[in-house]
Formats: sequence, C-alpha cells, structure tokens
Amino acid sequence: MTAPRVVAVVVTFEPEDEALAALLERLGNQCDAVVVVDNGSTTAPAQACAGTGAELIALPTNEGIAAAQNRGIARTVELAADFVLLSDQDSLPAQDMVARLLEAIATAAAAGSPVAGVGPVSSDNRAESGEMVYVSRRWGPRRAAPNDTRPDGLVEVAFLIASGCLIPATVLEEVGAMNGGWFIDHIDLEWCLRARRAGYRLFAVTGAHLGHELGERVTRVPGRKQLVHVQSVPRTYYMTRNTILLVRSGLLSTAWRLGYLVWLAKYLAFNAVFVAPRWQRIRLMARGLGDGLRGVTGPLRG
Repeated sequence: MTAPRVVAVVVTFEPEDEALAALLERLGNQCDAVVVVDNGSTTAPAQACAGTGAELIALPTNEGIAAAQNRGIARTVELAADFVLLSDQDSLPAQDMVARLLEAIATAAAAGSPVAGVGPVSSDNRAESGEMVYVSRRWGPRRAAPNDTRPDGLVEVAFLIASGCLIPATVLEEVGAMNGGWFIDHIDLEWCLRARRAGYRLFAVTGAHLGHELGERVTRVPGRKQLVHVQSVPRTYYMTRNTILLVRSGLLSTAWRLGYLVWLAKYLAFNAVFVAPRWQRIRLMARGLGDGLRGVTGPLRG
C-alpha cells in the first residue's frame, strides 16, 4: 500500500528566522512537502524556506490567517496531498508527531469514526497552564480531564487548534475552506464546528506532541491560578467581533451561545482592567462588538 502523501501548510507573518528554520526542518523531515504562505511580512522568509526545501508563497499584503491557509490548501491540491497539516510559525512539533497523527487517524477510521481531523496535545512552554485539549461540556469547550482519554489514546474534542491539525484532503473538499471573512481568531473553531455539523468527529492524540505559543505573552491575574494568554491590541478587536459572529452563526447550541457570551464578558473585563494600553483595547473591543452585531467581516480598517 502506498504511504499517504502529507503536505504541511505554514502561515507566517514577520517570523523569527531561527525559530522558523527549526520548524520547517522538523516538518520537512516528517512531511512530503512543506508550503509556506507568508502574509505580507516586511521581508519574506526566503532564506529559511530555501535552506529547508520549503516552497514559499509570498503575499503582498496581510490577508489574514484564514485566507493564507486557504492559499496553502489550494496548493496542496495541486501537489496531490492526501492529508494537509496546518501549522503556525510559533510551533515546534515532536519528531514523531506526524507519524503518530497518521496512525491515530487510521485507528479512528478503522473503528468506524468519520474523522475530520486529528491533532496533537499542545502545550505552551511559557505557562504552566496545562495541555491545550478542549472537550465538549454543557456551556462550551473546556480543558480535557484525564478520564476523557479513550483506551486507544484518543480524546474526542470539541475543536482542534489549527497548528498541528492533520486533515484529510477529502474532508476539506466536503466541509469547505477556512472562513476568510473572519481574518483571524476562532478560524479553527468555526471550521471544526462546520465539520461536526456535517457528521464528522475530531480527536486529540495523547501520544503526539506540539510546542505552541498561544498569544503574544502570558500574565497572572489576581485570584486565578492559571496564567492567562494575552493577545496583541488589534487581536482584541478580532476576538470580540468574531465571538459575536460565532454566537450568531447558527453553529452553536443555546447553551454554548450563552457560554460564549459569558466568556466574552470576562474577556472584555480582563482586557479593560488588567492589560495596557487599556483605553486602546477598550476602543477596539467596543468597535468589535458593534461590527459583530452588524455582521461586518474582513480586516480591521482605519
């Protein structure tokens, strides 16, 4: 039997050369091809790509992570990929991650599960916040507990973080592209919800590991044990707007809509009270609320 063809798609924006080269080398050793889609960086990472054999698609402007992923996915079709592996620039997979993901997707499929994708257990080395695996609970996705793991080492999840996610090409064809109108934030969640609505299941693989930095930095909040990931100022607009768009999308149950509204209230309060520059964040979050209610999509302008 011919081994499945895996093509990785890495989206970059102003990447650090050394970290990107390490990522591309690690992916190049595990995938049949690597496609880098650069989102309008000041200098496209041509050297890192050339040094590792990755193909570079340099976009003239920042089109957003979803549109860049779609550009890369379109290229994987031309490269006859059986599976697409998505990756952010700030990730580093274990040396056996792809092999373990392929094994897991075969195991799940053999058990009769229609699989939309599998992903590794992601952890952020900057924060002792546990592994980023999210399962379905009454009010929305929550961190997985040890008893959520199945005997075969799989955890059925509510959604998969895009970085490290392995998706069959046939599923991408059926479920459709990433939602380019949302630009950034909740892109992976929205796609996974569409896949689940189409009857597919998603799994995290406990034996597959990925180092991944989520957010710009982490900080501690009084009264909270877990460190909190802090996003850049513009991202507060997208997270606010896209959470409203998500709640209005029809992809969530009533309980999950309520859960996300409560989460958004906490997110707004955290950024307004604890994270500088507070007034700049407040203005962008207010704009995000208004644009979300009006159904505005695309990049932040002005």
